[in-house]
Amino acid sequence: MAETGVVVLAGTPIGDAEDAPPRLLRLLAEADVVAAEDTRRLRALATRLGVTIGGRVTSYHEHNEAARAAELVEAAAAGATVLVVTDAGMPGVSDPGYRVVRSAVEAGVRTTAVPGPSAVLASLALSGLPTDRFCFEGFLPRKAGERRRALAELGTEPRTMVFFEATHRIAETLTAMAEAFGADRDAAVCRELTKTYEEVKRGGLAELAAWAADGVRGEITVVVAGMVPEPATAADHVGEVLTLVASGHRLKEAATTVAERSGVSRRELYQAALAARDQSAGYRDASSSSSSKEAD
Repeated sequence: MAETGVVVLAGTPIGDAEDAPPRLLRLLAEADVVAAEDTRRLRALATRLGVTIGGRVTSYHEHNEAARAAELVEAAAAGATVLVVTDAGMPGVSDPGYRVVRSAVEAGVRTTAVPGPSAVLASLALSGLPTDRFCFEGFLPRKAGERRRALAELGTEPRTMVFFEATHRIAETLTAMAEAFGADRDAAVCRELTKTYEEVKRGGLAELAAWAADGVRGEITVVVAGMVPEPATAADHVGEVLTLVASGHRLKEAATTVAERSGVSRRELYQAALAARDQSAGYRDASSSSSSKEAD
């Protein structure tokens, strides 16, 4: 058998052809097999890039992905360089690519990637929302009930969330998001990124839903801020302090310990715990007095 080849996942432009990485151009010309989500779009891209595809072109899309993955991995195992591309963006990110990687891993065939344009990362960077932690949720369910349930599960998600959505569903989706996350939750709708009519609309979800009601065209990504938890108060941690006191700790010592791990003011926590302890003691004394009178 020939020396083992490689499966290469390569990002393609999401709009502007000048964003194509040089390595993509070289691989389009040199790869033995080029697997494309849409072969016509691939050839159109090659024309825009001024590249002649040198190898065999085959289709690789959601309807034949499972079966075609085995063929591509077999070709790579025989020594071929197999290039996998999608219509736009990175293979495997809401596009075909995952199954061929899994098949290659299981077969012990080398895989690598050509990093390139990504609507997810471009939208996240342009949104103006926190980027230190985020999650990609892809397309939400089309049916209203399933979409509500999916959004409800994300109601307490603290990370910035990135979604894809179709133009004819964007207004409905933004409205559902406003209902699930709150009308004022910050978000951004990014459309036609890197293209002539690129636009990023930022605001609260209800505001964006109203804006989208008249229709929004183009490729769309929605970025939504995660939930910001309510700051903890002394009252939230009084029980922890009293539990430590009950186990033998002094009140000040217990308040200091809990304050350090909760971030709550030690003074406020001490005062709240003191008041709660005194109130509890007063209630017990009153109960004891009432019981004595009844006994008399």
